[in-house]
Amino acid sequence: MRKHTFAMLVLTLTTTIFNAVVFAQVYPSKTTRIMVGAAPGGGTDVIARMLAEKFAESMQQTFVVDNRPGASNTIAAEIAARAVPDGHTVLLATNTGQAIAPHLLKLGFDTLRDLHPIGLITAVPHVLLVSSQETARDVRELVSKIKAKPGSYNYASVGIGSTQHIAAELFNSAAGTSAAHIPYKGSSAALIDLIAGQVQILLDTTSSAMPHIKSGKLRVLAITSARRSAELPLVATMAELGYPGVEMSTWYGMYVTAGVSKPVIDKLNTELQRALKLSDVQERLRGLGGEQNSLTLEQFVEMNRNEFERYGKLIRAANIRAD
Repeated sequence: MRKHTFAMLVLTLTTTIFNAVVFAQVYPSKTTRIMVGAAPGGGTDVIARMLAEKFAESMQQTFVVDNRPGASNTIAAEIAARAVPDGHTVLLATNTGQAIAPHLLKLGFDTLRDLHPIGLITAVPHVLLVSSQETARDVRELVSKIKAKPGSYNYASVGIGSTQHIAAELFNSAAGTSAAHIPYKGSSAALIDLIAGQVQILLDTTSSAMPHIKSGKLRVLAITSARRSAELPLVATMAELGYPGVEMSTWYGMYVTAGVSKPVIDKLNTELQRALKLSDVQERLRGLGGEQNSLTLEQFVEMNRNEFERYGKLIRAANIRAD
């Protein structure tokens, strides 16, 4: 009886593995949705549509982008988390939705448990920006002015709990300053008011800030990445300037519903890595200020969890709360 039971278990396991491999070989078998938690036209949407085109070409099947903005990108994430686990619903997300929002919002799903990482796409560093009218020429001079005039300096962000918000609070903590937070509904409005002098500081992504830096309307004092940017090679990192704790980037990653078979996960990862090596894709990502990455699937899985824990600690330390 025991031998019969063991044989049945082996047969069942073998059949399951065989079916998963066969499914992966024919995957995708229908239209695949790429969920995006941002409106059309932004960086996340641009990257998703570019990858949808490349995936469609290589896998000979339709990939469509489904924009579901709102709730710090978590509406799209919840749809992906609750989808049938067959790989035909993919999520293109940022750390805002995957690592920050879970610590601020009451969600109906678990980002770590219900979504499986596929791969890191790129990371876009933030830069410390001031208006061209600001007289401080470097970070230390800016810090001195903020301390000399308490209450006269504030900083913009694109909302409570955004990477811009957390980056500025890291700066406040490292510099010993107390610039006040002014949240906006998007980078465009924040940048306009920074140029006009309505706010004094913004730690925004290079992708949003670059046109205004090049036009001379904004001046960049530092970059928040671990190393200097190829797009801004003369701009020192915050660590080089004596503020090693101020490190922030907006990263983009691809996820799939938890429970999708490993062969399908591996296939999606392979296709993503293939697409990221294409010269036109690399050029487009550089244009967005993105840095090239070389993480394996396993390394991104580890990074995903580490970033979740890191932002949780930062949010608790800064006592950041959602409205």
